[in-house]
Amino acid sequence: MSMSNNKITLFNLFDRDTVLHLRIPFSFYLMPVFIFGISQAAHIHVPDTIIVFIALHLFIYPASNIYNSYMDKDTGSIGGLENPPPVTKRLYYASIIFDVAGLLICACAGWGNVLVMAGYIAFSKAYSWYGIRLKKYTYLGWASVMFFQGGYTYLLGNMAAEHQVALSWFSPKNLECMLFASLIIGGSYPLTQIYQHDEDSQRGDYTISYKLGITGTFVFTSVLFSAGALVALHYFLTWYSLSQFFIFTTCLAPVILYFATWFWKTSKNKTIADYQHAMWMNQISSVCMVICFGIILYLNCAK
Repeated sequence: MSMSNNKITLFNLFDRDTVLHLRIPFSFYLMPVFIFGISQAAHIHVPDTIIVFIALHLFIYPASNIYNSYMDKDTGSIGGLENPPPVTKRLYYASIIFDVAGLLICACAGWGNVLVMAGYIAFSKAYSWYGIRLKKYTYLGWASVMFFQGGYTYLLGNMAAEHQVALSWFSPKNLECMLFASLIIGGSYPLTQIYQHDEDSQRGDYTISYKLGITGTFVFTSVLFSAGALVALHYFLTWYSLSQFFIFTTCLAPVILYFATWFWKTSKNKTIADYQHAMWMNQISSVCMVICFGIILYLNCAK
């Protein structure tokens, strides 16, 4: 199946460079919100949950990663890839194949889940594609990531777990969960941009982290995290108990400690706001949040 005059075929499409740009391990960093969605389901429909989880984390997220790499033509470090290989046309075709595969897998959980997943794919393309390029708009780009990787991803996980894709799903409980997830992502996302100010601005992408500056990014993240913690307090007290909020704050402690230490070091030396520290922040927060929501999932299932 020849795809272009560069002799790209289905058999040589996924070379080593293309596979690296998929950044499949990076999906782990986006896993906590989905697990939070599962943990809040009253009754978990296991087959749909597994199907949508696989479709999102092994196909849709990697498709978004590789499409973003193709559009950005990054030469510097990007999330999950410190030294990205050269960008080729293979990345574009690979993104299409992975998106289609993800939707086909999703179809096994029902066409409602396919439509919801298609909404996420549309966002990911609009974020990177130069015809729309949400990424170049400081606040719209940030808000779209905040919603789609936060509240919308919670929606994906919880709808699959509840086996319910319907307007009746939008209850006060679920809306508050969407707000909480959005605030956490809205606070953490600027930190992933903190080392890319020069490269982003050269492309005309004036990200919220670029606009805020290094110190402003840390302050902004602190405010959003604090707002998220207040929403979490209200949510757990309203729907569960103080003990679940205590689990949340306990699991969050290593994240807060690392964040505060990194902020303090960066205030003295701006070069500390680099790729390595940003990825450590991602890893620590993802591991802690997966543990947190995993414990809450176990407790809620054990009832």
